[in-house]
Amino acid sequence: MLYQKELFQKYETDVFVAGGGAAGVAAAVAAAKKGKSVFLAESCGAFGGLGTSGMVPAFAPFDDGVNMVASGIGLEIRKNVSKHVPLNTYWTPIDTEELKREYDRIITQAGIQFSFFTTVYDVIARHGRIESVILGSKSGLFTVKAKIYIDCTGDGDLCAFGGGEFEMGDENGTVMPQTLCSLWANIDRDKICEPENKYIEQAFQDGVLSFEDRHLPGFFHREDGIGGGNIGHTFGVNPTDEVSLSKGMMWGRKSMMEYETYYKTYLKGYERMSLCGTAAILGVRESRRITCDYTLNVNDFISRAVFEDEIGRYCYPVDIHVMNTDKKEYERFEKEYETLRFKKGESYGIPFRSLVPKSFSNVLVAGRCIGTDRQMQASVRVMPGCFITGQAAGTAAALACEAEDVRNVKLPELFKSLQTIGAYLPNNEV
Repeated sequence: MLYQKELFQKYETDVFVAGGGAAGVAAAVAAAKKGKSVFLAESCGAFGGLGTSGMVPAFAPFDDGVNMVASGIGLEIRKNVSKHVPLNTYWTPIDTEELKREYDRIITQAGIQFSFFTTVYDVIARHGRIESVILGSKSGLFTVKAKIYIDCTGDGDLCAFGGGEFEMGDENGTVMPQTLCSLWANIDRDKICEPENKYIEQAFQDGVLSFEDRHLPGFFHREDGIGGGNIGHTFGVNPTDEVSLSKGMMWGRKSMMEYETYYKTYLKGYERMSLCGTAAILGVRESRRITCDYTLNVNDFISRAVFEDEIGRYCYPVDIHVMNTDKKEYERFEKEYETLRFKKGESYGIPFRSLVPKSFSNVLVAGRCIGTDRQMQASVRVMPGCFITGQAAGTAAALACEAEDVRNVKLPELFKSLQTIGAYLPNNEV
């Protein structure tokens, strides 16, 4: 069926940011700090992505044990939430509502135009440049035209819809399983005394858990007595297919009842636990990886790589969750997670080229969909990593507005601008 409709151009801006998660917020704020007009489209009803709408219960580390690597905009946000938790805490429990309000504050103070419930539906691209994006919202379809576009959708939707190159998952296209995160009340932290997966094999034998999923990241406990659950996996879900995602959401909600039985039956401190709610979106760990001018790879992790165009450094381990329920797969996960990790003070560089999609001249990417291999994506995908790449993409986008091509951004100027907002650049100080 042929369908045609003339669309209204609702906004024209210097920088358009698709997705208002950690990367998108950092990108939008960084571009605005450079004096550029910004329009930010977020598909949910709050900024923060998986950290808010997805109820991911904790921040991964902002520091490498010595240096505050995720400094800048992300650190400003972190300082204003979970204030009672030291900044150098490895896992920092998140109060979801507090984090939502902090994102609202920083976006509002930066003077950024935005709308919630607004999703990228299509992209008009010609000759390696995006000309405009088509967005859908409650008011209907409309277009936005910008000088520079930043894909912070997590799934690389903007680049993919524009015909850009990407990879996804392993050699078969299979991605890490997702988790439907959750919030629980009435947990007695003082009674907790055993590892959460201690009785997992017994639960399999007793038929308490339907799937032999030995990988149990578990709970992160807030000071107010609420426990954030990162429990269970939805195997075989394609995060770029709405039918598959829909099944994953229902799977996640159903599995919460099994995990409630597991915790109440076998573990002290959880006898009176009660489910407050599950997330509005599935906790996707992996989907598209946009093909960029440089593919950050596991050898860069191993070598603690330094790059001439380094826009930040990060340190989280390679964290590819179990791909199936086989016991050997869990052993694979444990070995990799313990092997591909750093000592205190160690980190790897993130080059600007890994934010530059090979297919376009006026587009940048940030967040979990930047140019990496699978193993590096499993490290940089967490929120502090997204803050680092987001602020770099936003700053570079602002500088590229006059340069027309993101590859024409002068690196010394980029480094200086990033340092102005507090980025950690020990190898490229200006």
